[in-house]
Amino acid sequence: MSKKIVILFISFSSIFPIKAQKLNNQKFFADSLFASENYFDAITEYKRLQFFSKKNGKYFESNFKIALSYKAGGKYDNAIKYFNLAKRDAKLLEDSIQIDLQIIRTNILRRTIPEALFLIEKFEVKNVGRIDTSLINYWTGWAYLVNDDWESASQEFSKIDKFHQLKMLSDSVFSAKYSVPLAKFISSVLPGSGQFYTGNYWSGVFSLAWNLFGGYLTINAFLTDRTFEGILMGSLIWARFYRGNLTNAEKFAIKENNKISNNAYKFLMEKYLGEKP
Repeated sequence: MSKKIVILFISFSSIFPIKAQKLNNQKFFADSLFASENYFDAITEYKRLQFFSKKNGKYFESNFKIALSYKAGGKYDNAIKYFNLAKRDAKLLEDSIQIDLQIIRTNILRRTIPEALFLIEKFEVKNVGRIDTSLINYWTGWAYLVNDDWESASQEFSKIDKFHQLKMLSDSVFSAKYSVPLAKFISSVLPGSGQFYTGNYWSGVFSLAWNLFGGYLTINAFLTDRTFEGILMGSLIWARFYRGNLTNAEKFAIKENNKISNNAYKFLMEKYLGEKP
């Protein structure tokens, strides 16, 4: 009987090191996929590691790497889910702070800006005295920047440094943008002027010409006692050209503003060397 017990003990003791070695190999494989930016393959292998490890449901590192992989792959909802799972098992304060920041950054990336700003405010209150306030200003600035609110972004980055690169960028974008209300207003006074304001000269010329033509037909009808025809000309032709002029003024201002913003975003993606969401 004692001989059988010894044999069983030797058998089990030989199995567990093999299993541990397999898990280490599995983790190494998952980590290598993550490091080589094969993120979705890495997710599969980290989940496989969790299935076989059975560490009482505590998977801080693997959940954190899964979350980062989902984030890198643009699956932001999944990323936030796994960041929260990782936070549940975090033992160190530094890890919890890092996860909170990643959740904020992921919300910025998925453009849920009100949620990001709420989480930043909550994070600031929770970590008073533990973190540099410039960190709060930096990610708040990024939230406004991604939300196309360059003026507010400039104000946040200026709290870090009045010559901060992102502050200077925000100022240049804000000053370069066109005022949509102004474009519509000046077009309401002089048709076509809103298009001239945004640099769309041919559209401005045509808008002015069509409105002059519509005005001429309408006024001429009234002057020659063709009142009914004048009413029709004014309401169906001139009014149509006038409304189209206002619509085009707004459309071109928004279009040009989008170009300006997109050029700035392209710079941030390709040339900005600082930390990004």
